[in-house]
Amino acid sequence: MKEKDTPIIEEANAVNVQEVLEKYDSDSQVRKPKNKSLVWIISILAILFSAFHLYTTFQPLPTLQQRAVHLLFGMALVYLIYPTFKKQDRSKIPFYDWILFALSIVSCGYLFVEYNDIMTTRGGIANTTDIVMAILTVLLVLETARRVTGIILPILALIFLSYPFFSHAEWLPRMLMTRQFDLGDIFGQLFLKTEGLFSTAIGASVQFIFLFILFGAFLSKSGMGQFFNDLALALAGHKQGGPAKVAVISSAFMGSINGSAVANVVGTGAFTIPLMKKIGYEKNFAGAVEASASIGGQILPPVMGASAFIMAETTGISYGTIALAAILPALLYFMGVIMQVHFRAGRSNLSGIPKPDLPRVKEVMKEGGHLILPLIGLVVLLGSGVPVAYSAFYTIILTVIVAALRKSTRMSLKDIIFALEDGARQSLSTIIACGVVGIVIGVVNLTSFGSTLTSAIMEIGAGSLFLTLFLTMIASIILGMGLPSIPAYIITATMAAPALAEFGIPILIAHMFVFYFGIFANITPPVALASFAGAGLSGGSPMKTGFISLRLALAGFIVPYLFVYEPALLLIDPTGLPLNAVDIPMAAPLDIAVVAFTSIVGVIGIGAAIEGYFSTHMNMITRIVLAIGSLMMLIPEPITDIAGTVLVLAIFALNYFQNKKRVAL
Repeated sequence: MKEKDTPIIEEANAVNVQEVLEKYDSDSQVRKPKNKSLVWIISILAILFSAFHLYTTFQPLPTLQQRAVHLLFGMALVYLIYPTFKKQDRSKIPFYDWILFALSIVSCGYLFVEYNDIMTTRGGIANTTDIVMAILTVLLVLETARRVTGIILPILALIFLSYPFFSHAEWLPRMLMTRQFDLGDIFGQLFLKTEGLFSTAIGASVQFIFLFILFGAFLSKSGMGQFFNDLALALAGHKQGGPAKVAVISSAFMGSINGSAVANVVGTGAFTIPLMKKIGYEKNFAGAVEASASIGGQILPPVMGASAFIMAETTGISYGTIALAAILPALLYFMGVIMQVHFRAGRSNLSGIPKPDLPRVKEVMKEGGHLILPLIGLVVLLGSGVPVAYSAFYTIILTVIVAALRKSTRMSLKDIIFALEDGARQSLSTIIACGVVGIVIGVVNLTSFGSTLTSAIMEIGAGSLFLTLFLTMIASIILGMGLPSIPAYIITATMAAPALAEFGIPILIAHMFVFYFGIFANITPPVALASFAGAGLSGGSPMKTGFISLRLALAGFIVPYLFVYEPALLLIDPTGLPLNAVDIPMAAPLDIAVVAFTSIVGVIGIGAAIEGYFSTHMNMITRIVLAIGSLMMLIPEPITDIAGTVLVLAIFALNYFQNKKRVAL
C-alpha cells in the first residue's frame, strides 16, 4: 500500500483484535507466563508434538497407541497453556494445573504402556484399573474442552454420557430403552476401543487434521495471508463496493486453509471491516459480510478447513470426488454473498478504493505469487492418489522450499521452529473437540441412539422428504452451534446424516447436506460466534449482525436442498448406484450446464430481490416477482426452469432499460 493509505491501515490496527478474538474464540484465551523457563517448556513440548506427527506419518504406531499419545500431548499442553477461568492471572501456572498436566500423562500413558496386555491377555475387557483410568481420562478431556471450546460441547457430551446409566429405566419412552449397562461396558467402550475417546474423530485428527493445521501454520509464516489480502485488493478493491468484495475473496481463501471461522473473521476482518465502513457500508452489514465470507471458506476446496479429509475418511469416498463435488455449491455460495454486497453498493452509491491507492496485480504476483505453488502441489498430490498424510507432509516441505525463492517470504530456521510450535498450539482445540466428540460417538455406538434419532426424525417427517430435510437441517444447526467446523461435521454426520439414507439419498449427498448446516450454525443466532466476532470488530450489534449474516448466506441455505433434488449440482450422477457407493460417475455435461446456469442466474436474482437493486432501484412488487422467478429457477424441473428464466431475465432487462432511461434524463 502507498503512503496515502496510512490512515486506513491505522484505523484497522486501532481495532483491539486480540480482545475480540478472546471474547468470541475460547481457543485464543491463553496464558502468557512471565517465567522464561515455563515458556521454554511449553515451546519444547509443542515442537516435540509436531515432530512426533511428522515422524509417525511414515512410522506409525499401533492405532490405539498413536491416538493415546496424540490425546496425551493435547491435554497436557492445554493444562499448561489455557487458564482455568477467563479472569485468572495468566502470567503463571497454578499448582493444580501441574497436577492435571501430570494426570493427563498418566491416564493416556497407561493405555500406551498397557496396550499389549489390553489387546491380548484381557481381550479388551475392562478391569478395575482400566475403569478408573477411563473415568479419569473422560473427566480430563471434558475439562480441557471447557477451557478450549467453551461450555457447550462438554455439556452435550455429559448429556450423552448420562444416557447409558438410565437407558434401561422403565419410565423412558419405549424407543429410547436399551439393556442395562455397567461401568465396564460404558467406560470400556470409551477407553479401550476405537469407538469412543479414540474413535475415528481423534483418528482423523492424528492422520491428517494435525498435519493440515501445521501446513496452515507454515503458510502463515511464509506470508500467505498478506498475499491473499494484497491480491484481493488488487483484483477487486477498485470495484463498486470494493472493500466488501476484498473481504469475501480473501476470507474465502484463508477460511479454506485455517478451518476456524472466528479466527478468520478476526484475522482478515481487522483490515477489511474498517475499509468497508470507510467507504460507507453500515457497521452491522460490514461485520456480517466478513462473517458470512469466513464461514464459507470451510466449504471451499481444496482444503475445506480439513473437513473434506474427514468426510473422505468417514464415507470411504475419495478426496478428489468430494473436492470436485464441492466446487459448484461453494462458487454459488460466494456468488450469492458477492452479488448482495455488489447490489448494496449500487443501491447506496458506494465506490471502491481509488486504483492509485491499491497494489497492482502484476506486482503482487511478482512478490508473492510463488506461494500458490504449495496449494497447487497439494491438489496434484491428492489427485495423483498420494495418501492424504503423505501429501500434507510433502506440501509442508514444499512450502519451505517455495518460500525460499524470494527474500521477502523466505523462512529462517527460527521461523520454521515457530511454525512447528504454532501448528501444535493451533491444533489443540481440534484435538480436544475430537476427543469429546468421541464420547458422543462411543455412546451412540453402545446404545444405538443414532438409529433411534433417525427413527424419530423419520416419524416426525411423516414420509415427506422435504420435511425430513428441514428437520435434519434444524438438528444439524443445533448440534453445530458453538462448535468448530470439524467436530460440528463429525457430530452431524453421526447423528443426523443417517436419517437421509432412509429416503434413498446417497451417502455423499447426505454428508454434504449436514456438513453445510453444521458450519452455518456459526452465523445462526442465538449462538452465532462468527457473526458476533464480526460485530465486535465493526462496533455493531451482535444479533443484528447475525441476522444480516443469515441474509447474506441465504444461498448457502438453499444450495444443499438443490443438490439433494438435483445431484448434478455436485457434478455427480448416482442413478442406479447403491446408497453407500464410493465410486460415483460424473453427471452428463448438459445436465451440469443446465443446473449451473439456472442456479447462477437464480442466485443473482435472489440477491437483487433482497437488496431491491439490479441496475437501478426496484419497487416491492418487482422484488417479489423477481424472488418468485429466481426460486422457480432453483427448482429442478424443466417447466419451472423455463418459466423462472423468462421472469428473471425479463425483470433484469426492464430494470436495465429503466436505468438507461434514468441516466439519459
